[in-house]
Amino acid sequence: MSHDPIADSVLGLLRARDPQAADILAHEQDRQATTLELIASENHVSPAVMHAMGTCFTNKYAEGYPGARYYGGCVFHDQAEELARERARALFGCKYVNVQPHSGAQANASVFLALLKPGDTFASLVLADGGHLSHGLKVNMSGKWFNPVHYPLHYDQSHPQFEQIDYDAAEAICIEHKPKMIMCGYSAYPRVIDFARFREIADTCGAILMADIAHIAGLVAAGEHPSPFPHCDVVTTTTHKTLRGPRGGLIMTDREEIAKAIDRAVFPGMQGGPLMHVVFAKAVAFGEALSPEFKTYQQQVVKNARALADALAKRGYRITSGGTDNHLMLVDLRTRDADLTGADAEHWLERAGIITNKNGVPQDPRPPKVTSGLRLGAPAVTTRGLKEADMETVADFIDRVLASKGDDGVCAQVRADVKATCERFRLP
Repeated sequence: MSHDPIADSVLGLLRARDPQAADILAHEQDRQATTLELIASENHVSPAVMHAMGTCFTNKYAEGYPGARYYGGCVFHDQAEELARERARALFGCKYVNVQPHSGAQANASVFLALLKPGDTFASLVLADGGHLSHGLKVNMSGKWFNPVHYPLHYDQSHPQFEQIDYDAAEAICIEHKPKMIMCGYSAYPRVIDFARFREIADTCGAILMADIAHIAGLVAAGEHPSPFPHCDVVTTTTHKTLRGPRGGLIMTDREEIAKAIDRAVFPGMQGGPLMHVVFAKAVAFGEALSPEFKTYQQQVVKNARALADALAKRGYRITSGGTDNHLMLVDLRTRDADLTGADAEHWLERAGIITNKNGVPQDPRPPKVTSGLRLGAPAVTTRGLKEADMETVADFIDRVLASKGDDGVCAQVRADVKATCERFRLP
């Protein structure tokens, strides 16, 4: 049993109607309750957001937009979507918002559909250096239908910004290739993004500037990372991760002509009916993010990430770029053990109740299914209430497991310690 009576009642209903499904749900609830979530792109939503997704809004088609639906019976769906829009505008300080994208990748695809033509060139950071698959990976639509060129990090170890974005090189590449659009914002980049510098680069080569702030949206909303506005022409994000909302996407702009093109691209260009139960939950999450408590939470996320990075560095792990400015870090495991891979580390840590994801480090010689690193993040453990001193404990858990090379006895002991920690710091 959890301490959420609505969740318990849902589970009870399922046990009566569908015991097999109930069993799966019960196991997942227990897994989340008794493990430490360190995947940087994951978080724990509040009960209010969780249960907003399980409302009768799931029953209705609402193709179109408020005041212009293709089905009747949408009066309250219009109100829910307008509430989400209003709160998102207040949260990010922008003029136009589309809250309908089903995911961040679909938000990005909608921008491509709205602003580019097949074959157009755009510039981005390659996935291996911290970008995202929807930023030009060849197996993704963005890389198959468009022409990506990539700007680099500083790769010289003697450079003071080693493994950080090389803005001068990015400018040179954009001047050479003249992309129609420049993408900034990343999935595994631990440093502050200089949106103003990217604006200068975009102006120099006449490009649209797009920011994908899926990872840092909560930090941006709380003022703990510089805003992409007014520098960027269009901004996409997910609504989960640091924003701590339901899984979904969001597109924002200050330019009316871009807003109109985006709306047409999302519907009918990319999607049919919006997931109105998720849009409703987005409105609830945005309301939470407008509270003073949310800013305090985001401040603690950054403190915890830095504390965890420092604690791991003390134990011999290299933190790429030398540290973190945001919610995540990339840990190069090879300095602790040259033979240690991200795949092994992920597997061993999960057995000990610590959930992570293997991740390549810049210029990683190992393939993506193996990797030399882990990407770790602080949002979910901060939601539980852990503070800086607790990050020292978490780092100790990690090191005990990895130093033992996943020894069964060590993993079992750490698993017990993790469960005790989770009992002290319970889910929302």
